[in-house]
Amino acid sequence: MRVLFADDDVIARTLLCAVLADLGHEVVLAEDGERAWELFQEEPVPLVVLDINMPGLDGLTVCRLIRDHHAGRETFVIMVTARDGRDDLTSVLAAGADDYVTKPSSPENLRARLEIAGQRIVQNAASRAAEAELARSRWLAGIGETTIAIEHEINNPLSALLGHAELLLMEDGFNAEQVDSLRIIQEQATRIAEVVRRLARLQNPHSVEYLAGSRMLDLGMRPKGP
Repeated sequence: MRVLFADDDVIARTLLCAVLADLGHEVVLAEDGERAWELFQEEPVPLVVLDINMPGLDGLTVCRLIRDHHAGRETFVIMVTARDGRDDLTSVLAAGADDYVTKPSSPENLRARLEIAGQRIVQNAASRAAEAELARSRWLAGIGETTIAIEHEINNPLSALLGHAELLLMEDGFNAEQVDSLRIIQEQATRIAEVVRRLARLQNPHSVEYLAGSRMLDLGMRPKGP
């Protein structure tokens, strides 16, 4: 995967780049926090490694900016710090980082933390996919229940309306304007009945954009494929 790594220390960049490359990752380098933030905005990545002390924007600031970004909630952030004190750890966690590494650190330790990060990223992606599928299942179940309720509540009065309209059209004594009004009632009631039938036949319901920022259930009758 693509990994964004920001550190103003050339030696630290060289070491971590070697470990990342050995793990098969593609590395995007930044020499300071400001450049790291620019690169993330251009192309968000699943894993970001930030040195806590950098010129311009420090690592904690960049981490907060990433968390505020629309894609940043799905990004795993590792902070690199030269100290291992309680205050530093509190600051790292408060900024929204997922993990931290102290330096100097051995290649073995870096490899272990990066492998853990990779596993967490895969697990988080699977969890989000499962949550999305559950949300869709609930949405579909709600549509099914709504369809049954609509059929139950609308079909009987609609059938009565259509029946009475047809009976009235069979009678004499109405002028042309009244007959036209009865035909309009009949046509509109027939349209409503067709909407109810479409609801009952929905196999894979989905929503479409109705107005800017608004969506509605698609009841359009699409032609069947070959």
